[in-house]
Amino acid sequence: MSHCELEEVTQCINDKISLIKKLLDLRAVASDADKRAFLLKIEQDVNAINDLLDRFEKCVTQQRDLLKHLKELDDFFQEDMQDARHLKENIPQHMPCKGQQAAQGGQADTQAELSEPPLPKKPPRSHIKEMEFITMQEFDTIPQYMKGRVTYDQLNAAVRSINTAVMAKYRILQQPAKSLSNTARKLHQRFKEQETKDTKGLFFVVEEDLRELAQLKLDKRFVGMLNMLRHCQRLKELRGGGLTRYVLL
Repeated sequence: MSHCELEEVTQCINDKISLIKKLLDLRAVASDADKRAFLLKIEQDVNAINDLLDRFEKCVTQQRDLLKHLKELDDFFQEDMQDARHLKENIPQHMPCKGQQAAQGGQADTQAELSEPPLPKKPPRSHIKEMEFITMQEFDTIPQYMKGRVTYDQLNAAVRSINTAVMAKYRILQQPAKSLSNTARKLHQRFKEQETKDTKGLFFVVEEDLRELAQLKLDKRFVGMLNMLRHCQRLKELRGGGLTRYVLL
């Protein structure tokens, strides 16, 4: 046995001897009736302190659980703050019009998706109709084969360009022909010739309008976006006289 181990054993024996002496002293004190009552009072106080310590430990445990719960709530709050900050920093350039309803029938078959809705009621001629932007819910209903790689923002950019052409066209049409320049008067005449009995009072553009008034490139990709807008019931095609008329709904 090493020197350190011997010292530890000796200390342990001395501690036990000291404890035995204290117990013997207390036993001697307990034989005295007056002192015994005093010891019983001390025992009651010790038990009361132990009860308070148990209650305190229970309270500490509850507060620790509450702190953990508050920490979780704070983490959720921080995530919501990050989401709100991201939304604030990435507000889309357009917002859907008030009261616009999401398109329905996302599970319909291909024929139903491409079915043509009825023409809208003819609005007052003094008002120029604009196509409403596509909502994210509507965009999600468009079949993937129809969307391809076109994004939500790109589709609404096409809506904005079509509206640009519509506004430019009907501002010219709403002015007296005599007040227009030669170039605008020719456009005015062309626009009038494009109208038929089915389009009177409605708002539409043709491919030439989109190219000249909105500087759009009518490639395969844009034609695909026109089909997507038909699916979302934003426009309807009317053909006749060698022209395809895109009527706003």
